[in-house]
Amino acid sequence: MSRSMIIPFGPQHPAFLEPMNLSLELAEERVVAATVNIGYNHRGMEYALALDYKKTQYLVERVCGICSFHHSSAYCQTIETIFGIEAPPRAKIIRTIFMEMQRLTSHLLALGHIAEAAGYESLFMRSFAVREEIMRLLNRLTGSRVHYSVSIIGGVRTDISPAGEKDIFSVIQNLRPELTALRDVFLKDLTLVHRLAGAGKLSFTEAQDWCAVGPVARASGIKEDARLDGFAAYAELDFQPLVREEGDAFARTLIRAEECLQSLTLIEQCLSLLEPGELAVTAKKLPAGSAYSRVEAPRGELIYFLRTEDKKLSRLKIKTPASVNVPLLTEILKNSSLADVPVIAASIDPCICCTDR
Repeated sequence: MSRSMIIPFGPQHPAFLEPMNLSLELAEERVVAATVNIGYNHRGMEYALALDYKKTQYLVERVCGICSFHHSSAYCQTIETIFGIEAPPRAKIIRTIFMEMQRLTSHLLALGHIAEAAGYESLFMRSFAVREEIMRLLNRLTGSRVHYSVSIIGGVRTDISPAGEKDIFSVIQNLRPELTALRDVFLKDLTLVHRLAGAGKLSFTEAQDWCAVGPVARASGIKEDARLDGFAAYAELDFQPLVREEGDAFARTLIRAEECLQSLTLIEQCLSLLEPGELAVTAKKLPAGSAYSRVEAPRGELIYFLRTEDKKLSRLKIKTPASVNVPLLTEILKNSSLADVPVIAASIDPCICCTDR
């Protein structure tokens, strides 16, 4: 009769892009229980962000580099509510375009990470090659590959020129067949499907109980997406969330692959709606008050809560999607094999920057 043992998995491990530790209780090669240990990357961000509300619109992008624009947009939306102002229509559309481009870069990073964890190095490189095309496009549009600093309180500081619109449209047209082919590999490669299917299964009820968000929730049958709220310009777009029922690593992977193609369509819709107009409205004296708003970051629902008093921020609280999805590992790793731990962990797209802050 075998006895269980506890082994550490991380915080420095080839399967993890960021420092996270799992304490795995094993019975031979089977995971009996798992504990998630975080705190290796804590930076005191929420205190720093509440020091100067004008500088914060740029500092919030540093919470996480993979969903930086969603953080800045969520912050600006929240403080605009306190000011009682609304971004102009053109600014909302530009925000939406950049949100969907960043969703592409985030999902492609996750897909590459899943492929690498499954042993598919060439698929990892292919995912990152496609991602690089979008990163270069973002660099041409904003002058930066990661932190764009486009969103400001009241709108956006960077316009998209007619040449920029043509550039975006051209890249979309070129990437659609590439992303379709990439999706088909994840969907049809028998060895890869066998590796992912059934691993880390999360049922509809379990996803609800654990408050899963984003692709993790939608892969378990939960039709939940903050974009349905119509923030930015999503109310003007033809959009419905993509949902699967399997709830395993395969479903979570396919949701992201399909959402990449969906993002291309949403960007095309935004380009067709882009009309000349103002980029921002002026926000004057910061009133006392409180507000919250949410956006759909690549990993799921991102919520910002702000409280202001005496012309400054007195409280800033962030609820990130990773902070609710990462603890799910304690549930979905149970009864899995040790060899499947990297694939299962990668399938929830953990972000320790967002989790620790």
